[in-house]
Amino acid sequence: MPARTVCVALILLLGLGLGPLGCDGRSGPPKLEGLPLRVACTTTIVADIVKQVGAERVEVVSLMGPGVDPHKYIPASGDLKKLDQAHLVFFNGLHLEGKMADLFEKNQDRWRAFAVTRAIDPAKLLHTEPNSSEHDPHVWFDVLLWKNAVEVVRDELVNFDPDAAEFYRKNADLYLAQLDKLNKEIQEQLDTIPKERRVLVTSHDAFGYFGRAYGFEVIGLQGVSTASEVGTSRRNELARTIADRKIPAVFTETSVPDDGLKAVLDDVAKWNHTVKLVGDQDALFSDSLGSPGVTGATYIGMVKHNVGVIVRSLGK
Repeated sequence: MPARTVCVALILLLGLGLGPLGCDGRSGPPKLEGLPLRVACTTTIVADIVKQVGAERVEVVSLMGPGVDPHKYIPASGDLKKLDQAHLVFFNGLHLEGKMADLFEKNQDRWRAFAVTRAIDPAKLLHTEPNSSEHDPHVWFDVLLWKNAVEVVRDELVNFDPDAAEFYRKNADLYLAQLDKLNKEIQEQLDTIPKERRVLVTSHDAFGYFGRAYGFEVIGLQGVSTASEVGTSRRNELARTIADRKIPAVFTETSVPDDGLKAVLDDVAKWNHTVKLVGDQDALFSDSLGSPGVTGATYIGMVKHNVGVIVRSLGK
């Protein structure tokens, strides 16, 4: 996230009265004095876990709506109230939400905030760059790795609401079993794509964990964060790669503008190669789920949609 965006976000929160007291004058997060248990989440993907595990016992709000890019998110005026009213707060972590994680860390006496990625073995995390100490936050694209996030949500719900411990554990077990089934199903589908065609070109480098888990080479126009700038040399480099390797399709994302990829395809045409721009209803979900009612409105639906599009576009 650019420094200017981070500063604006922090100034906004500070300007809303961020201090030792909550919006109702109390100190510290609210106590559970009856249902529903109120949970605030930063992204729709994290919120979906809480809905699956907490079911009817929880009321979930997501600070970022469908299609919102978390890399560039600036807290809205109502976010502070949502955080103050929440019994628990869950965020992705690994700097997906920029400096918001620092805000949660510095206000532990105000919000019970937990990073759902905290339990993942660091050895299983990818880095944003070969020699960088920062990790790629898009861990949900490896279904089995994302199970760790489900377990964190389960454990924190149990810790805060122990009377319903078995309820949360049962829901989590059922959901974890669904994720195991999902992983097997999509692996079988992806295996139908010839190995020489398993090259996934996207708007930004969000699919690294997907590539590692399911045997794809992943190439993003932008870096791991959409806040990174795309220079002319990078655009030309990608265009030449697509043309030289005869890559048949490139994929837009629902939370990232497609202008950059369209410009790349204009350059590809100069090399006498035709490539399909996969977008509109077939755009991939990357950093956000879809709106209610669409296939990608849940995490499982998002994964199935993405895999279906990839198989149709890169298969035989």
